[in-house]
Order: sequence, then structure tokens, then C-alpha cells
Amino acid sequence: MKKVIIIGSGFSAIASACYMAKAGFEVIVLEKNEQIGGRASLWEKENFKFDMGPSWYWMPDIFEKFFADFGKKVSEYYELKKLSPGYRVYFGENDFIDISDEPEKIIEKFEEVEPGSGKHLRKFMSDAKKNYAIAMQDLVYNPGKSLLELVSIKTAVRLPLFVQNIKQTVRKNIKNPKLQSILEFPVLFLGAKPSDTPAFYNFMNHADFGMGTWYPKGGFNAVAKGMAKLATELGVKFHVNEEVLKIETENNKVKTIKTNKGNYFADIVISGADYAHTETLLDEDVKNYSEKYWQKKVFAPSSFLYYVAFDKKIKNLEHHNLFFDTDFEKHAEEIYDDPKLPKKPLFYANFSSMTDLDLAPEGKEVGFFLIPVAVDLEDSEEIHEHYFNLILDRIKENTGEDLKPLVLFKRSFGVQDFKDRYNSCRGNAYGLANTLLQTSILRPQIDNKKIKNLFYTGQLTVPGPGVPPALISGKVVTDYILKKFVK
Repeated sequence: MKKVIIIGSGFSAIASACYMAKAGFEVIVLEKNEQIGGRASLWEKENFKFDMGPSWYWMPDIFEKFFADFGKKVSEYYELKKLSPGYRVYFGENDFIDISDEPEKIIEKFEEVEPGSGKHLRKFMSDAKKNYAIAMQDLVYNPGKSLLELVSIKTAVRLPLFVQNIKQTVRKNIKNPKLQSILEFPVLFLGAKPSDTPAFYNFMNHADFGMGTWYPKGGFNAVAKGMAKLATELGVKFHVNEEVLKIETENNKVKTIKTNKGNYFADIVISGADYAHTETLLDEDVKNYSEKYWQKKVFAPSSFLYYVAFDKKIKNLEHHNLFFDTDFEKHAEEIYDDPKLPKKPLFYANFSSMTDLDLAPEGKEVGFFLIPVAVDLEDSEEIHEHYFNLILDRIKENTGEDLKPLVLFKRSFGVQDFKDRYNSCRGNAYGLANTLLQTSILRPQIDNKKIKNLFYTGQLTVPGPGVPPALISGKVVTDYILKKFVK
């Protein structure tokens, strides 16, 4: 039996581990931190449980497809609940829009806010659904090795959507700024400015409005644990607290993987760790890319995160809340065009214990807050404290809820923490931005050009950022290995 070493235990790494084990390989996963799951870590304190990373469960079909590849169902590994409303968006004091879990009700809400917009949203969503089908069936499961992967009759028809951008298509017919920001936010939080994102990526709006927002009981860490359980059933072995320190090569192949606990030898190595960090483990002459290359790439945002325990149940808010009571475009500019600490940032507030009572003691609440910020920012506890107070003040202004007296304890997490805990290149939270020049073959390659048995998976390579793409990335790299390498 040939041996595979997988570095990291995020979603792409666990997915590739499952597929390689299914193909008959002996698989060992080496995880730097104290628990598996990568950014989907769980922090526990005083019977409060906090998801440290992902919190939006979109594209449930991708998770279903993953488990189906092993003859399993999602329901065998974790429990899902569809949220209604999916989320709430605040625009000012007691001024908010709830996004229903039913597309027709969303269309009705748009029509109520801006007469005439309903028919345009219906057309927009129809296009988004078609783009989603093309993306999932024809594009995202490709290895990014040739531009021909993007060429088909379906994609040729939709070529203008690769030239136009999200901002243009949204604002062509929808004129209300509130509705515009609702349609544009998925790409801002997960990838790039709407004006820099190809219109084809409006398939994320189908993931939002068309498929709804779900919640996995126990949080996203429960999803990671469910996938790891499947991997273990397939024979995968996980080693935590084991950091890879060096990848030694000889004759264009990986020779030895050195960790803080010993050495490993493998026929195939797949890194699900940060791509740029993995390259630092190699000698200079066998790297795929230089440090200058990574500095030139356009990264999706980093984040300031807050994990907060509250002394009582929260009112006037939903499970997911977006605060768009400031200038959407100005904040985007502070992330991408002129990177700096934002003056009046948009932010996200999550109270998952409203849905999942097991996350907090009776009568208490778990809070998770996120502010998208530029990569490479210097941050400190003083900066974190400033923004924490800022967002609690804004919540009070918009909802009437004064949360400050209710705080039992909190923990913050910033740009430097992403670097320290996840070896994240430039402190990114989501990977590379989904711009036209960072799509498919223009993303970092999944194989090392100089080392025959070293491969890469995860958010810095194809297909892109987000948890569902990470699952897809694990399958993409494994299919590529089995077709190109093993044969």
C-alpha cells in the first residue's frame, strides 16, 4: 500500500484524505494545531462554544455530493437546519431587511422596497441559477491546467459575463442602494470588490437566495468533525500538534518530511496548509513561486474576529446579521484600493446559540463578530478593543440592544493571529480574490513543477475561497493525482 502524507487538516485536506484513502492509499494527516478542522476550529470556555472560523453554510448540494461519493449522507454525520429568515441586514436605526428562506418572498420584499425591481431580480436570479449549474457541472471540478477547461458551448454563450462585473449587472436595473448592497455583499465578504469580480460569479446569489442559508448543529466544527469521522472510517490517521518544519527533496521527489515530532516518508505529499507557507518549507530552487509573486497577488480580506459570551439572551437580532449602515464602497476601497484600518466598517454579527441552545449555558448567548479588513495590516489588542466598542455602539444605535453590560468575557483574533495560527499568507482570512486574472489556470497550480510527488489543495489554488470550494479542491487534486501521477 502506497503512503500519502497530507499537511494540514482543513476542509480541503480532509476531503483529499478521504478520496485518497478510498483509492487504496495509506493516509496520514499532520496537523500543526491542537485540533483538526483548520480554520473551522472550536474554542470552548466556561461551557460556551465558539466556532472560530466559517459560519455561513451555503451550497448544501456540494456537501451532499461529497458524502455521496462515499455512499454516505450528510445526515449520517451532522444535523442541518434551514434558517428562516436566512439573515437580517441593517441599514440604520430600526431600518432592516430580512432575507427570507423562500425566493418568491425575497422578490416580494425587493418589489416593496423598490417598485419594479422584482421582475429584474427574478431575471437576475434566473441567470444566477444558470451560472451556478454551469460552474458546478463544467468548471469548478477542473484542475486549472488549461484554458480549454473554460471553453464549452455553455460558457461561450455566457462569455459577456466574464467581461462585465458584478457591480454593472446588479446596478443596471436595481437602483436602490440597500438592494444593491444585498446583492453585492457575497463577493465583498468572500473575494473582491464587486467592480472587480466577473458577473459570472453572481452564481453566489443563487447559493444565497436560491438555496438558502443553513446551520449545522454544533457549528462548522461539527462539519469538520463529521468529515474527519468519515476519513477515520476509511482508514485515515490524524496526528495533531505535529507541525511540518521542512520538506526535503532529492531527484525531483519529496524525500523526507520533518516535523517537530519526527520524520516521515511518503510516495505522495499533498499540502492543504497555506500554499505560500508550504513553499517556505522547500529549498529555494524547487519552489513554484517566489515571495514577490505572493506579494503581487490580490487577496480576499483578512478579518478582525470577536468571540463573546453574553450574560443573557439577545433580542432584536437574528442568527446572522449584517450591518450595512455605513458606506459600502468606502469600506471596500479601504480593503482593496488603499489598504488601511477602516473608519466606518461594515460588519457581521452572529448569535448561533439562538438556533443551537447547546452552545451556551441556559439563558446565555454566544456572539461572533467579524469585520473584513485588508491583509498585511498591523494590529494590536488596542486596535481590536477600539473596533469591538465601535461595533457594540453601532448595534445599540441600530437595534436598541445595549450589549456592553452583558459581556461576560471575550476573545479577539486578528491579522497576526491568522499568520500565527494558520500560517496564513499576509494574514488573509479567505484566500485569493475571485478576480478575472486569478481564475482557473491563472491561480497557483495544484502540482509542483519541479517535484513530481508534491501537490497542493485549498483556498489559494483552484477553484477558490470558501468551504464548498475547499471540498471541491480536495477532490480536484485527488482526481488529478490518480489520473496523472498514479497511472
